[in-house]
Amino acid sequence: MKQKLNDHRRNTMKLKIQTANAPLPKSSPHSQAIVANGFVFTQGSICLTTEGKLLEGTIEEQIHQIMKNLKAILDEAHVSFEDVVKSTIYLTDMSLYGKVNEIYGSYFSDPYPARETVCVSELPLGAKVEISMIAALTIQ
Repeated sequence: MKQKLNDHRRNTMKLKIQTANAPLPKSSPHSQAIVANGFVFTQGSICLTTEGKLLEGTIEEQIHQIMKNLKAILDEAHVSFEDVVKSTIYLTDMSLYGKVNEIYGSYFSDPYPARETVCVSELPLGAKVEISMIAALTIQ
């Protein structure tokens, strides 16, 4: 995989990233992540377990599950939260913002990624939060 990524850094084609350590897209036509033009673009991640079941825990447990899924995807692309330059967070209830912000922030350090948080009426499978990320690849 690392050689594929190094080869990819020399051109602008798309490279699909997939890991069994995060929920796999089943019938949905999307990838866990795509590498293109020096960036890793992740899917929007909700609190699914690797078996594809929605986690029914507390909001804190759900956010940690989302971040665990995103970490697994980033790891497969040989990047980390330190390489994330942009995040998008979707919430179905803005009263969750403080808790989400606290937990999300614990995964990063300054300089933090640019980010927007958007309130939406609903998310897939009844999830309360969805997060996607863009990470910059570094040439090694």
